[in-house]
Amino acid sequence: MQEPSSTQRGGMAAKAETKAKVSGAKSRTLWGDAFKRLRKNKLAVIAVVWIIFVILVAVTADLWAQQWLGSPTASDTTQLATTSLLPPSPEHPFGTDLNGRDILVRVIYGARVSLTVGVVATSISTVIGLVMGALAAFYGGIWDTIIMRLADVFLAFPYVLFVVAMIAALGNGLMNVFIAIGILGWPSIARVFRSAILTVKENDYVDAARAMGASDFRIIVRHIFPNSVASIVVYATMNIGSAILTESSLSFLGLGVTPPTPTWGSMIQAGQSYLQTAPWMMIMPGLAILTTVLAFTLLGDGLRDALDVKMKDA
Repeated sequence: MQEPSSTQRGGMAAKAETKAKVSGAKSRTLWGDAFKRLRKNKLAVIAVVWIIFVILVAVTADLWAQQWLGSPTASDTTQLATTSLLPPSPEHPFGTDLNGRDILVRVIYGARVSLTVGVVATSISTVIGLVMGALAAFYGGIWDTIIMRLADVFLAFPYVLFVVAMIAALGNGLMNVFIAIGILGWPSIARVFRSAILTVKENDYVDAARAMGASDFRIIVRHIFPNSVASIVVYATMNIGSAILTESSLSFLGLGVTPPTPTWGSMIQAGQSYLQTAPWMMIMPGLAILTTVLAFTLLGDGLRDALDVKMKDA
């Protein structure tokens, strides 16, 4: 047999390289493509940077914040006359409150409460919503009717008023805030997940898995859930911002975390009486709520666009 010439070998090598590149392009995953698209979204990148910055500042506050800015809860009564209601300055970048406490350090420690409530409450509502949505969509029939009507009952009440009523029944405290916001937030997630599953369950690979004898649990976990979770990731990210707003509303009404623990909502409530003389008491925690919730919203929008399989790379 005649051996291929050097030109032929070069052509074969080029074809093999081209084939490998095409194969590599075809092996891209949904999450890999989503990450690439997300990096091109400038607003989403800014949101991620801000969220990471807020988390790092809140987590490391014990290492530096009190040494630089003082205690977020205690005040020095002996110097109250000279430290009360000071405007923003290099020594106190966000000013001080009526008790002479630095507002910046209270905003930093308030971020701990808000972020914790946002993540934990959203996790609770997401888990409940995923289970209820999966049962409703996968089994249908009476399960779908009962779960969706139960969701309608929850959604029929104004959300904030429902949370306020539950907190009034359970009592103040961080744990009760987790429970109230988490339990009452599941219907929307269940509806979103149910719609995603109803679309995915009609695919051929689900029928093939069932024909091969796979259990319902395996089909849901291995085939349906991975292909339906993208919409939940987007919704849960935005829901963190909503949970932060709800916690701030509860704290503003005096139904959230028990004082003297600083929260953004309670700081706004304390500063409303001094809006004319010391507006920084309301403006600074208000800006913290605005920027953090906006960051989670922008990140959710970015994830929605990035996880859209119909989008093409620019």
